[in-house]
Amino acid sequence: MREFVKSPSPGPRCHTGPLDLVFVIDSSRSVRPFEFETMRQFLVGLLRGLNVGPNATRVGVIQYSSQVQSVFPLRAFSRREDMERAIRDLVPLAQGTMTGLAIQYAMNVAFSVAEGARPPEERVPRVAVIVTDGRPQDRVAEVAAQARARGIEIYAVGVQRADVGSLRAMASPPLDEHVFLVESFDLIQEFGLQFQSRLCAIDLCAEGTHGCEHHCVNSPGSYFCRCQVGFVLQQDQKSCRAIDYCSFSNHSCQHECVSTPGGPRCHCREGHDLQPDGRSCQVRDLCNGVDHGCEFQCVSEGLSYRCLCPEGQQLQADGKSCDRCREGHVDLVLLVDGSKSVRPQNFELVKRFVNQIVDFLDVSPEGTRVGLVQFSSRVRTEFPLGRYGTAAEVKQAVLAVEYMERGTMTGLALQHMVEHSFSEAQGARPRALNVPRVGLVFTDGRSQDDISVWAARAKEEGIVMYAVGVGKAVEAELREIASEPAELHVSYAPDFGTMTHLLQNLRGSICPEEGISAGTELRSPCECESLVEFQGRTLGALESLTLNLAQLTARLEDLENQLANQK
Repeated sequence: MREFVKSPSPGPRCHTGPLDLVFVIDSSRSVRPFEFETMRQFLVGLLRGLNVGPNATRVGVIQYSSQVQSVFPLRAFSRREDMERAIRDLVPLAQGTMTGLAIQYAMNVAFSVAEGARPPEERVPRVAVIVTDGRPQDRVAEVAAQARARGIEIYAVGVQRADVGSLRAMASPPLDEHVFLVESFDLIQEFGLQFQSRLCAIDLCAEGTHGCEHHCVNSPGSYFCRCQVGFVLQQDQKSCRAIDYCSFSNHSCQHECVSTPGGPRCHCREGHDLQPDGRSCQVRDLCNGVDHGCEFQCVSEGLSYRCLCPEGQQLQADGKSCDRCREGHVDLVLLVDGSKSVRPQNFELVKRFVNQIVDFLDVSPEGTRVGLVQFSSRVRTEFPLGRYGTAAEVKQAVLAVEYMERGTMTGLALQHMVEHSFSEAQGARPRALNVPRVGLVFTDGRSQDDISVWAARAKEEGIVMYAVGVGKAVEAELREIASEPAELHVSYAPDFGTMTHLLQNLRGSICPEEGISAGTELRSPCECESLVEFQGRTLGALESLTLNLAQLTARLEDLENQLANQK
């Protein structure tokens, strides 16, 4: 049987004004029997230092695990001996850890007038001391805020495995006076002494001979040493040692844990950024954080980045620019998300972004033709491919587009594009002309309908697909929409304000070379293999024309012979 720390002699009792004090004790199964016994002795020792009585300090005790149980309410006892007897008879519940439920019970029941709390008009302070050793299995921040708003001062005492973030979410400000973290139940007596010092203001440290390394704190008839936040008192009860919060194994840091006076803090390795949850790490996207200068696309690679060029173009010696043979003709249809999640001010940024794309296109009836489709819960063609013949006309039409709002039916928009937008009636050039057809989908969220059928159909129809995602756009959907390889056909920005860096990725990639049939691999006609292929196709066409001409000549000669015979 383990020998427990015996409660220190309380000395003279603390004489304070009236106080309603409720202890909220964690008796979950993670609190081992000998630890619960230590906590029981801690409560008894703390009671002996209080001036208990109907007109002084009233004390109530509740314990909790998966449920809440009142050990005794504020009105139950006026004698300390009766309270101690009830505490010694206490049997732990040994289940879960529903700390939020216990705070709600204390707020609504334990501190009610019916349970013995004095009416609010008497302005008697209400104090709750929560002692726990683990992470709550329910939410505590909101209910604790409600309790504090009702005038309940909360002390949060964490032992050993307790979650520091939850303690800080429960406690009253200032946190350095209301949050306590001790390494074991054996050291919980330190909180008892500090708590008594908060209730009693007797200055016995004035002589300066206490020998405390950090702070001397008065207690009834004596004094004790207290360490700064983030330190624990040593066995000599005078010197202090920094607490290694990371050794408690409950920090959940993905990379590294750093112990600070305020508790554990997570730190990421070089080249990574700490995420909003304060625990996980993500590889830093250098392309968003530096002026990379890539003409086409920037790709982050750990602690560095590299530039990519569209297929058929090669990266130049500067590592940033791409060589080009010449810009070709293209039929480009932009599908723009006009759902409610985009919001009006961001939709204006989207229109500006579209016009920046138009700026690097050679818009003309013989060059690049541009069409625009907006989608939400329905689909609307803002202007078809054949309507405008100059970049200025296209940009003016884009600025005149009105925001639709409502849902996000991306699959319906893809179907509309395949069935209507690239038809000759809408201004697309005939397939026989081999003008590449390009679709660019811009969205900020998950589609509310299926996209797989029409995303596949678009590529089967020879449409080269690009997907641009912003904010909460789903990567899997962007990849399903886009043509292969995804790294050249999918672009993403974390918010609407950072979209402009995508222009470098899109520039040039939606201007494929002339003379390539829709749906075929985009290769530069400047390459030797492309020239040989083109020569072969040309010779084949000439042979076919020669054969047709010979057949036509033979028919003409036959007709001439028939006419001669008739004469």
